[in-house]
Amino acid sequence: MAVLANKVGTVLRLKLVVGDDGSGNPVYAFRSYSNIKPTASNDDLYAVAVALAGLSSYPLNGVFRNDTELLYNG
Repeated sequence: MAVLANKVGTVLRLKLVVGDDGSGNPVYAFRSYSNIKPTASNDDLYAVAVALAGLSSYPLNGVFRNDTELLYNG
């Protein structure tokens, strides 16, 4: 039997530059938003991430999508 996967959850993570360590190396902070609809498109998630980052005083450095899938025998 083939193993099937069903998306059960998605987390949107924003990587923000919050300063430097005194040696010129950037210091990052992550903000996570859970309970994201697993069927949301990457374009929509990116647009939301940019909008959320616009509410922050820190610049956006990266946008991550973490999907969780349930594996089962088909």
